[in-house]
Amino acid sequence: MRRVLIVDDEENIRLVLKTLLKKHGYEVEVADSGEAAMALLDSFGPDVILTDVRMPKMGGMDLLATVKAKQYPATVIVMSAYGSVDLALEAMKAGAYDYVSKPFKPDEIVLALRKAEEREVLRRENRALKEQIRQEHRYESILAKSPQMAEIFRTISKIADYKTTVLIAGESGVGKELVAKAIHERSIRKGHPFIAINCGAIPENLLESELFGHRKGAFTDASSDRRGLFEEASGGTLFLDEIGELPLNLQVKLLRVLQEESVRRLGDSRDLKIDVRIIAATHRDLGTEAKAGRFREDLFYRINVLPIFIAPLRARREDVPLLIDHFIARNNTRLGTHIRGLTSDARKLLLEYAWPGNVRELENTIERAMVLAEGEVLDTGDLPERIREALDPVQVQLATGELSIKKTAAAVEEILIRRALVKTKGNRTRAAEVLEISHRALLYKIKDYKITDL
Repeated sequence: MRRVLIVDDEENIRLVLKTLLKKHGYEVEVADSGEAAMALLDSFGPDVILTDVRMPKMGGMDLLATVKAKQYPATVIVMSAYGSVDLALEAMKAGAYDYVSKPFKPDEIVLALRKAEEREVLRRENRALKEQIRQEHRYESILAKSPQMAEIFRTISKIADYKTTVLIAGESGVGKELVAKAIHERSIRKGHPFIAINCGAIPENLLESELFGHRKGAFTDASSDRRGLFEEASGGTLFLDEIGELPLNLQVKLLRVLQEESVRRLGDSRDLKIDVRIIAATHRDLGTEAKAGRFREDLFYRINVLPIFIAPLRARREDVPLLIDHFIARNNTRLGTHIRGLTSDARKLLLEYAWPGNVRELENTIERAMVLAEGEVLDTGDLPERIREALDPVQVQLATGELSIKKTAAAVEEILIRRALVKTKGNRTRAAEVLEISHRALLYKIKDYKITDL
C-alpha cells in the first residue's frame, strides 16, 4: 500500500502532504477536487485516498460514496478542519477507514497510513485463509466439513461412474439438487446434459408430455413433434426432484422406462432407446408412502438402489460457519455490497438457530441481512425477528406447521436424545436414565436417528 492519492482544494496542504509522504517512501499523486481524483483512479491506481471533506462540487464524502459504489479497492481516509464526532462517525459509517482532524501533526498522517497498511495485510491474510478453508471443504459446488457430509462425498466418489439409480432423501432446502449435480460432475457423463425437473411443480396433464415428449397431433395443442426430457438428457443425467409427487399413472410409465431403457412419445407407436442416468430426490419417506399405497412399491425398490440421506442443517452445525462466510462473499460480488463479516452476537444467533428451512433458509437470511444492513458488519438488528428470538429447538419444530403427530413426536424425541447426550457428555447409560428409557432402547433410537455427531 505505497501509492497515495491526496485530494484537497488547498495547494499548500497538497504540497506539505506530498513532501511528507514522499520522504517516508510513498508514491504520491495530488488532485485539487473530487472530480480530478476520479480521473486519476485508473491511471494512478492508488492504494490509499487521503481526502478533505469540504471541497467545491464533489466533496470528500461524495468521493467516498462514489469509490465505494464503483467497488474501487482503495482505502479511504478523510480529513477535515471542521472536526466533530458526528462527522467522523458519518465518514466511518460510509466506509472510510479513518478520520484525521485539521490541523494535524505529520506523525498523525504517517501513523494513519501505517495502520491502514497493517489492516489491509490482515484483511488479505484473513481472506486468503477463508478461501483456503473453503477450498479444503469444497466438493464440487458443495461446502461442508461435517462428518455426515464427508460420508456423502465418499459415497459420491464411489458411485459416480455407475449408471445405477440414486435416491436422495432429506428435508426441503438441504441441497439435494447440489448432491445430484455433484454425482453428475464426478461421473463420466460430465460432458453431457444434467437436466432437472420438479415433479410436483408441473401440472399432471403436462407432466407426461414434458417427460416423454409427443408427436404432432397427439393432443389439441401439439402443433409439432417435441422431444421429452428423457431424450434431452440422453448420455447425461435426469434429476427427478420430489419424485414422491409423481402421479400413480406416471409412476407406471416411469418404471417401464427404467426397466426397458426406452421411451415412447405421446401419440407415437414406436419406442426410442435412451441412455440416461436417473437420480431422484424426495423429502417424503417413500417406504412409508409405498406401504400406504400412495407410491408404487415396485418403483420404490427400483429407484432406491443407492440411497443417500442428507441430514438437516441443525444436525450438522459444523457446516454453518462455512456457509455463512461463503454466502457473504458470494453476495458481495453478486449484489455489489461490502459486508466484511458479522458481530460475535449475530454469529452466535445464526449458529444457535435450528434452521427448519435448512441451507436455503440460511442463504436467504444472509442475503436479506446484507441488503438491509446499514454498516459493513452484520449485527443482530439486521437479522429477522424469528432468529433474534432464538426459539427453543422444540418450539421451532412445532412452528414448522407440521400436523403429523408421528413426525413431530419423532423430531422432538431426537432433540431430547441429543440434549441428553450433550448433558451427559456422550455417556449413553446416563443419558438413558435421564430420558427414562432403557439403554437398549436408546441405542436403537440413536441408530434410527443416525446420531453420529455427538
